[in-house]
Amino acid sequence: MTTQQQFSFATRPLVPFAHDYTHGETEPWHSHSCAQLLHTLSGVVRVETGQGIWIVPPGRGVWLPAGTQHRLLITGDVAARTLFIDPFARADLPSVCQVVQISTLLRELIVASLQLPESYAAGSRAERIYELILDEIRGIGVLPFNLPEPQAPALLALCRQIQAEPGTKWTTALAAKTLNISERTLLRHFRQQTGLAFSEWLRRARLMEALNRLAQGQSVLRVALDLGYESHSAFSAMFRRTLGVAPSDYFPPEAPSGNAFSKA
Repeated sequence: MTTQQQFSFATRPLVPFAHDYTHGETEPWHSHSCAQLLHTLSGVVRVETGQGIWIVPPGRGVWLPAGTQHRLLITGDVAARTLFIDPFARADLPSVCQVVQISTLLRELIVASLQLPESYAAGSRAERIYELILDEIRGIGVLPFNLPEPQAPALLALCRQIQAEPGTKWTTALAAKTLNISERTLLRHFRQQTGLAFSEWLRRARLMEALNRLAQGQSVLRVALDLGYESHSAFSAMFRRTLGVAPSDYFPPEAPSGNAFSKA
């Protein structure tokens, strides 16, 4: 989409960009000299960086600071609406990668920005929209859809094994046995390396895999059982606690129509 593009901020603080992906598409490793807010209206995007993995469900976004090396993997049909932002547009823009909540206001501002001219007069509607977008980004809410990766080779191998076998009953005892270390050592090193407790990392790994599978149209029951949950209700309870809605309501069978899906 934009791996080779350069963006000019000579006349405006951000450049909006619309692009639709089909299931299975990828973007290779690349970076931008500007910051990026990638917002998805449908489908799921997996963003891989050197710091970890970030899953962007529909209606959310991912913030990537300037210079962040990343690649994209697409699940489902993704309608992406991206802002490329001058890193000097605001002094307090986010400085780390994060999956973020996109408010209704910010979503509509992003869509409106696709229609705006590159140059505009001071005090004009265009200037107010650009400035309000930047104000909204400063107060954006962070969501727990990242999966930090440890640097230690043994722990990294364990994490990759867990991701490859999400349905296994991954207890602390089993993980420690896999590495031939004590449970206490595993828990201490895991938190030091990832910033998360092992149980929280495992829950996130399963949730992120669930989002990918649900986006592909798999049934809630199949996803629940494949990921090691004992029942549909146990999985749904976890999903609702984290995302506020039941998994059956999270991916509607058909995307809503309207301006939000217009490339403009």
